Amino acid sequence: MGGARVTVVGGGLAGCEAAWQLAARGVGVRLVEMKPVRRTAAAVTDRLAELVCSNSFRSDEPVQAIGLMHEELRRAGSLVLRAADAARVPAGGALAVDRDAFAAYVEAEVKAHPLVEVATGVEAAALPEAPAIVATGPLTSDALAGALVAAVGAERLYFYDSIAPIVAGESVDLGKVFRASRYGKGDGEDYLNCPMTRPQYEAFVDALLAAERVAFAEFERARYFEGCLPIEVMAERGRETPRFGPMKPVGLRDPRGGPEPWAVVQLRAEDRAGVAYNLVGFQTKLKYGEQARVFRMIPGLEQAEFLRLGSVHRNTFLDAPRLLAPDLTLRAAPGVRIAGQLSGVEGYVESTAVGLLAALFTAAALSGRDPLEVDPPRDTALGAMLWHLRREAADFQPSNVNWGLFSPLSARLRKRERGEAYAARARGALETWLPRIGVPRAAA
Repeated sequence: MGGARVTVVGGGLAGCEAAWQLAARGVGVRLVEMKPVRRTAAAVTDRLAELVCSNSFRSDEPVQAIGLMHEELRRAGSLVLRAADAARVPAGGALAVDRDAFAAYVEAEVKAHPLVEVATGVEAAALPEAPAIVATGPLTSDALAGALVAAVGAERLYFYDSIAPIVAGESVDLGKVFRASRYGKGDGEDYLNCPMTRPQYEAFVDALLAAERVAFAEFERARYFEGCLPIEVMAERGRETPRFGPMKPVGLRDPRGGPEPWAVVQLRAEDRAGVAYNLVGFQTKLKYGEQARVFRMIPGLEQAEFLRLGSVHRNTFLDAPRLLAPDLTLRAAPGVRIAGQLSGVEGYVESTAVGLLAALFTAAALSGRDPLEVDPPRDTALGAMLWHLRREAADFQPSNVNWGLFSPLSARLRKRERGEAYAARARGALETWLPRIGVPRAAA
C-alpha cells in the first residue's frame, strides 16, 4: 500500500472493524480513542468496542434483514461478528452477547495486530488528515462535531436514542415469572417473562403516563428514533401501543398453565451467568426515582435491584446523501471517510457494516483502484444499507437495515417466504462480490 497509514478516529464497533479490516489488507492503522481521558455520557468502561446500549445484535435468523447482515458480515471476515459469536449468551433467535467478554475479545485482537497502533487518551478536536476514517459514533465530542459543522457548512442534526434499564437477576422473584422464548425459538427458555393481568397492565400504564420525566434543555428537540421509542412515549401514542410492541403476549406460553397473560415484560440475560437482565424494549426518559417506582409495579420486579437505569442520549449524524460521496468520503474533506452511526445508520450491526465498507473503500483507493470496484451489490444487506446512505431524502433519518431498503422482489410472497427469497437472492449476489474483496467463494 505504499507505506500509507490510515488514521481511524473512534474505538467503537465501526472504528475497530475498520482498523481490523485495513490491517488485514496490509494497511498500517493508527486507531485514536479519547478514553480513558474522556468518556461519552453513555460510556461506563475504558474498553474499545464497548456496548453502551443493549447487549443484543438482534435477530440472527437470515429470513430477517438483520440476520442476513450477520451472515454477510461473517462471510466477509468481520471481527465484530466473530467476537459476538465467541461471547454469545442465550437469547432465543437473537444474537446477544456477554458485553464484557465481547469487548475484551475485540480489544485483544485489535491491540495484538502488528499493523495497528492504538492511541488512547487522544481526543480528536479537528478532522484528521487523509487518509482517514471518522467513526466517533452517536456521541461525537463537541469539538469534533464543531469541526464537522465547519467543514460541511450545515447545522448538526440530532435525534434521541434510548437505553433500557438492567436489573440484578437475583432480585427477580422467580415465583412470579416464567422462562420461555417467543414461539419456542432458541433453547425455548432464553427469556424471563413477567406476565400481567389486564388490571395490572392498566395500572402500570396509568403510572407510566403520570411519572415525571427528565426535561429537555431549551435547545433540545425530542426527535426519537422510531425503532427505539421510550416506553412512556409508546403509551402516549395509545394505551394499547406497548401491548402490541415490547409487551405483546403472543407466542409466549406459561408452562405452569393458567390464563393467557394480557401483557408480558421480557427480561433478556446480559451475561452468561444470568447476573443481570435487560428490560427488553423499556428505553425511557423517566427520572431515575420514577423508573424504580413504576418498573417495580411489574410482577416479579417488586424488589428489583437496578444495576443500570434507563436514559435518553443525543445521537449525532450527518445528512449522508448530501454530504457523503458514494464511497463514504466526506465531500468537504477528500480522503476522509465517515463510518458507523455518524454516517446515518442505526444499530450495532449496521455501524459495524459501514466500518467494514469504509475500510474496503479506503484500501482500494490506496492500492490505486476505483473504490467503487468493491461496492457490494444492492441485493445484499450491505448494499441495501449503502443505498440508504445514498438515496435522496427530504428529511434524512438514520435507519436499521430492513427489507424496504432492498430492491423489490417481483413476486408477492408471504412474510417468511419473502424473507427467504430476499436471503437467497442476496447469497447469490454475495458470491459474486466476495472475491473482489479477497474472500474466496463458498465451497460447492
